[in-house]
Amino acid sequence: MSARPQHFGWFLARGFGPHGWGHPYLDWDYDWTRPDLYQQSARELEQAGFDFLLIEDAPSLGSPATIDLRVRHAFGGPKHDPLLLAPYLFQATRHLGVIPTVNPAATLPYTAARQFATLQHLSAGRLGLNVVTDTGSARHFGDAPALGHDAAYDRAEEWLAGIRALWSSWGAGALVRDAASGVYADGTRLDATVHRGEHFAFDGPLNAIPFDEVGLGEPVIASPGGSGRGLAFAGANSDIQLALAPLHEQSVRDYRARIHAAAAERGRRAEDIRIMFAIQPVIVASREEADRVVAASAHPTDETLRQIAQRQSSDLETDLTGLDLDAPLPDSFFAEHVSQGSLRRLTGDRDPRTTPLRAHLGALAKLGRISDRSGFVGTAEEFADLVEELGEWGNDGVLLWGDLHPATVHRTLDELVPILRRRGILRREYTGAGLRADLRAF
Repeated sequence: MSARPQHFGWFLARGFGPHGWGHPYLDWDYDWTRPDLYQQSARELEQAGFDFLLIEDAPSLGSPATIDLRVRHAFGGPKHDPLLLAPYLFQATRHLGVIPTVNPAATLPYTAARQFATLQHLSAGRLGLNVVTDTGSARHFGDAPALGHDAAYDRAEEWLAGIRALWSSWGAGALVRDAASGVYADGTRLDATVHRGEHFAFDGPLNAIPFDEVGLGEPVIASPGGSGRGLAFAGANSDIQLALAPLHEQSVRDYRARIHAAAAERGRRAEDIRIMFAIQPVIVASREEADRVVAASAHPTDETLRQIAQRQSSDLETDLTGLDLDAPLPDSFFAEHVSQGSLRRLTGDRDPRTTPLRAHLGALAKLGRISDRSGFVGTAEEFADLVEELGEWGNDGVLLWGDLHPATVHRTLDELVPILRRRGILRREYTGAGLRADLRAF
């Protein structure tokens, strides 16, 4: 009997940036600023039956005082705009959805609605939007104020509601297209869409034709976020929720229940949202190799720890590379703007006042086995077992995480795709009706 089918996406976690930098596959000599690299990889994902490619983005290099930490090893930048990469990916594929990350602080609702509508039409319904509430980049966008965590979500909800109002500003029957009479549209059926809100003010109607009357729905909305406010935003607005949670049955079921409850509170159904758990597997050829990789990770070299410190310095916008590995973190070392979530990822449940930096970095270096559910190192068969188990718990899908480079795509998928398909977990065919239809096919 086939297992429960699930949806699959690929998360381009580095964003539209220097792919291969810091890795041996840099010597494949792809130019990360050209579309060829991404087009080739997108075709491979479509051949594999993936629903979509989601592209991370951060429009800012962060605090002016810590920019060097972000760019020195290309962990936090540079990054080009993923929205402008999307048309190249649509041109190279026929079915794959493309979900660039967008920031409500960066683009006014009318401009955003027009650009997104254009891409939805050009792609025949394959556009998605990963809506994030990055608050640290406000200084780049004129009068956009720097908001607190929850207020940024409030602004995002107003932004998205305004965009959707503009998308629907062409009423039923407004698009006539009657060549015999010469009437293209009925202007009396257009809504002025006057918006005066807390964060935005604009008038409509939108200068773009509607979706429904040409057989398209709105672009799919995705969102990350594990806070209460983030989950509420997803429940109200999202078609895809990007989930980070321990992959134990009760944790998965509890997380899904929270999303579904948030959807119900806003008058939506549980099945309106596809919950996709983000996983970065390390697929190896044998169980013996997996055991060796995991054992080696328990005793990282100082060089490995320094490399992890470089990445953490970028995420935390705080230079860890000059600290003594065998001393605790200095008191008041991190500025107030540093993300508390990023700090928790570094220190875990260890006391930073007494725990040496080596222990924090070593915990990040340590890997676990898929077979005992302590991590994500294992064979393709073992990873398929995990995905199948997630399906037994009601899971909607999996978001695989890595560079969008042929080396990483093939390393992850070459053995995995046939196994998932033989088990009935991974699609073989698309609906042909766009990303939203593919997500709702099962």
